[in-house]
Amino acid sequence: MSPFILAIDQGTTSTRAIVFDGSYHVRGVGQQEFPQHFPRSGWVEHDPEDIWRTVLETMRFALAHASVSLSDIAAIGITNQRETTILWDRETGRPIHNAIVWQDRRTADRCNALKAEGAEPGLTEKTGLLLDPYFSGTKIAWILDQVPGARARAERGELAFGTVDSFLLWRLTGGRVHATDATNASRTMLFNIRTGEWDDDLLALLRVPRAILPEVKDSAADFGVTDPSIVGAAIRIAGIAGDQHAATLGQACFQPGMMKSTYGTGCFALLNTGSDLVLSKNRLLTTIAYRLDGKTTYALEGSIFVAGAAIQWLRDGLGLLDRSDQAGPMAAQADPHQNVYLVPAFTGLGAPWWDAEARGALFGLTRGTGPNEFVRAALESVCYQTRDLLDAMRRDWARAGETVLRVDGGMVASDWTMQRLADILDAPVDRPVVLETTALGAAWLAGRQVGVWPAEEGFAASWRLNQTFLPDMSAELREARLAGWRDAVSRTRTSA
Repeated sequence: MSPFILAIDQGTTSTRAIVFDGSYHVRGVGQQEFPQHFPRSGWVEHDPEDIWRTVLETMRFALAHASVSLSDIAAIGITNQRETTILWDRETGRPIHNAIVWQDRRTADRCNALKAEGAEPGLTEKTGLLLDPYFSGTKIAWILDQVPGARARAERGELAFGTVDSFLLWRLTGGRVHATDATNASRTMLFNIRTGEWDDDLLALLRVPRAILPEVKDSAADFGVTDPSIVGAAIRIAGIAGDQHAATLGQACFQPGMMKSTYGTGCFALLNTGSDLVLSKNRLLTTIAYRLDGKTTYALEGSIFVAGAAIQWLRDGLGLLDRSDQAGPMAAQADPHQNVYLVPAFTGLGAPWWDAEARGALFGLTRGTGPNEFVRAALESVCYQTRDLLDAMRRDWARAGETVLRVDGGMVASDWTMQRLADILDAPVDRPVVLETTALGAAWLAGRQVGVWPAEEGFAASWRLNQTFLPDMSAELREARLAGWRDAVSRTRTSA
């Protein structure tokens, strides 16, 4: 069987398709951005047809660029933006409403009402999540209540719900398969991560009919085959994982205590806790890292809302730099005696604070503060936020004490940023050779399932290091900088 694997990487602002060969090298890439819709303040939507169109077009482009045909592809793996919610008609396959994106806050009042009723502790015990509009459950109920007749149709089994992976799987298989994997299911507030099943009590709490839910499979599993009339050939779909989980796999973080952090628009850090389901006492999330051969591996997750977006703001909003790759050299030229702090709470603070009302602020400005100091403060804010996450993880799980962080995402190309990250964490930071870790993780799931790529141990042996960044900052300076950061955050927060 051919060793080529096609990965579909469906993200929040763009869709990519990547062809990998048997040595995990990228042979072809297709990428397209698609429109974002903002009907009201705090609302974010996608047209599912835009998502579907870009998937088909990027698949074709990647295959052409790789000079391979669909018949050369052993299997397809899918990774996706998590929590984004789609409901569609089972007969026609047409969505009944735009997709409600993970960033959307329209169900905040409903979540607050459920918290006031005391529902959050029980939900967290079962799901590892917090009661927040970030997740899918309250989005589903909103669509069912707002689209005329939708709730009655859902009760009759005429509608289907899915996160983006499920919607793509349905379309790719010509409507024959309605399924998801355990990682995506674990982000809905409807899935019991202890039992590995949809939970009737949670369904009742959030008013979601069981009839609309997909079957939950392992992350590497038989998800059916593509419909030849749609894509041109019958190809096995053999791997699915949410984007952050796929990146964890692509970084070969298979052992408890291994941690990956992806630095894109935001930052998402996952710490593998193995078979230990660790409920956080520090406002982190507990999630399913992956499920293979029926065995669940858990993780602690911390979400930072603004990472690379801070540099985008300085570039596009303030015009302080022309290109994002100028940030590292500018930070290196900043005055080391100026202690400028940016708290990038543009949409609130994420983990471990979860303060939705906090807003961004700059501290420590002087007449001598210029573009270089602003840029350094933005890059350092990512490092400080990562330290906040790692400290919380260490308080939650003793085995996190000797973590080596594996990093990926656009920001990790900056040597200055990665060195400052190691300095602030007081821990090694490993940057891999292959940075397409999210797509690679999805491809590995599919390749493993069909037997053309190795299992965990063999894949982990193929992971290649580009550079290790070791801490090189004095403990005294580090603690002084961290004290300044914590003071800045305390001044920004709206709640204790």
